[in-house]
Amino acid sequence: MVTIGAYDGLHRGHRLVLDAVRAQAAERGQLSSVVTFDRHPASVVRPASAPKLLTDLAQKLELLEDSGIDVTVVIHFDEEQSKQTAADFVQTVLVDCLTARRGVVGEDFHFGHGRRGDVAFLDEHGAESGFSVDPVGLMALAEGEPPVSSTAIRHALGRGDVAEAARMLGRPHEVRGQVVGGDRRGLELGFPTANVAVPGDICLPHDGIYAGWYERPDGEVRPAAISLGRRPTFYEEASQSLLEAHLLDFTGDLYGEPAKVRFVAHLRGEVKFDSVEDLIHQMGRDVAEARAALVG
Repeated sequence: MVTIGAYDGLHRGHRLVLDAVRAQAAERGQLSSVVTFDRHPASVVRPASAPKLLTDLAQKLELLEDSGIDVTVVIHFDEEQSKQTAADFVQTVLVDCLTARRGVVGEDFHFGHGRRGDVAFLDEHGAESGFSVDPVGLMALAEGEPPVSSTAIRHALGRGDVAEAARMLGRPHEVRGQVVGGDRRGLELGFPTANVAVPGDICLPHDGIYAGWYERPDGEVRPAAISLGRRPTFYEEASQSLLEAHLLDFTGDLYGEPAKVRFVAHLRGEVKFDSVEDLIHQMGRDVAEARAALVG
């Protein structure tokens, strides 16, 4: 029993499909499996307009493992792979490689060169190879709401609504990166921060101040006040947003460590202050709000 897709974000709609795969596999005494890709296909097919990723490959594989899926097959997606027809994909990957006879996909599923493969294609052409498919309807969290999708989650993050993104994901949005050296302004202001370098292809929320969780390599998770932005009080122009996490009630050296940062609540937008003193007072309020949001 197999499903196929980019599965970026492993959101609640994805999990509905994965649950169906696992249930049908269990009924038939088969292994449940996922075929996915090592990068988003759009990064190869249309790199200029490819979406930012909700999960990198490592996190996606961790989430798939946590879902209870038995086998994950990762396909290296390159220009050659992008030219593979839908029929060839079914034959080489699903039939020859996995000897799959049945698949479960979302009803909006597309695959193959030019995205010409869909549920109707699998119904029509899969029978020739002994492969059939069960479509799963799109998932809405409430009546009248649009379906959950990776695109909808990106839009929520783009407006800073991390609570809505978490509602669709089924967990807080998480980004990962390494703690790098900075200009130490946080330390000078009395609020030392870990400057987390997040890869450029990862989707970040809109610039602002957030409450969230910071996980260290040993699994220790600490509450944090998170600043994401260009620090307009100090710089007229900055080329990119900087993620800085102030860990509550923590002293220690984080430089060089890999970090996981989870966004829980939006506290305020980014503001240019008239003075450093005004900024320091606001940072104190931000930390207090973050503490209230996270630990009460």
